[in-house]
Amino acid sequence: MTLDDILAGLFPNGCEIETTGATITGQAILPDGGPIHVLGITHGQPLGVDEAIALAGHVIEIIGSGDRAPILFLVDSASQRMSRRDELLGLSEYLSHLAKALLLAEAEGHRTIGLLYGGSAAGAFIATALATGTLVALPGAHPAVMDLPSMARVTKLPIDVLKAKAEATPVFAPGLDNMVRTGGIHVVWDADAPLAPQLAAVLERPATQDDRGRLGAERGGRRKAADIADRVVALATSSRQASQHG
Repeated sequence: MTLDDILAGLFPNGCEIETTGATITGQAILPDGGPIHVLGITHGQPLGVDEAIALAGHVIEIIGSGDRAPILFLVDSASQRMSRRDELLGLSEYLSHLAKALLLAEAEGHRTIGLLYGGSAAGAFIATALATGTLVALPGAHPAVMDLPSMARVTKLPIDVLKAKAEATPVFAPGLDNMVRTGGIHVVWDADAPLAPQLAAVLERPATQDDRGRLGAERGGRRKAADIADRVVALATSSRQASQHG
C-alpha cells in the first residue's frame, strides 16, 4: 500500500498531511470526529539529526498544546543516517531525544500509535516505532533491529551460526513475524479490510503499562520475559517500600 492509500483508508473524514523530504506532519479527523496528530518518516529514507530534531519538535509542540489527542507515527525508513556529519553532531543523542519525546507524550496523556508500513532498522526503528506506546504493522513491513550481516561483524560469529540462532530464537532474527513473536508488534493489520476501524480498535484499548514483555512470553518469542518483568516489579516495589521506611 502507498502512503496515500493508507491515509485515505485511515481517515475517510479527511486529513491535512504534509510530506517534507522524509518527514510526515499534520492532523486528521477520526471517524468519531475526534482529532489525531500524524507524524512519521517515509520513502524508506534514513533518519538523521535533521529529521529527528524536527520530529521531536513537533511532538513537543503537541504536548504543549494540551489537547491530549492521540499521535499516529507512520514508519517507512532505512536505518539511522550513518554519515560523518550526523555522527559528529551526536546522532545518538538526537535519536534518544526523539524517543524520549514520544515517551513523554504517552506519559502526558497522548496515546502514541506506531504504524510500520515499510522498512525500518537499527536506531531509526528504536527511536520511532519501538518508542510508541503501541506498535502495529501492515503486511509486507520489514523491521530489523540489526540484520544478520551486521550482527556477524559486531559479534565476530559466523553468519551460519547466527542464521541457526535466528531460526531457533526470534530475538536474534529480523523480520515482521519475529517482531510479532517477541511482542514488539502488537498486531498485524488486515490490509484487505478497512483501516479506520482497525485504528479505532487500537485506540479503544485501555492505556496500560508496557505489555510487550508479556506478549513476547505468551507468543513464545521471549521465554524469559515474564520472569524478568516480575523480578523488575518486585525490585521496584521493594525499593519503594524501603524508601518509605527509611
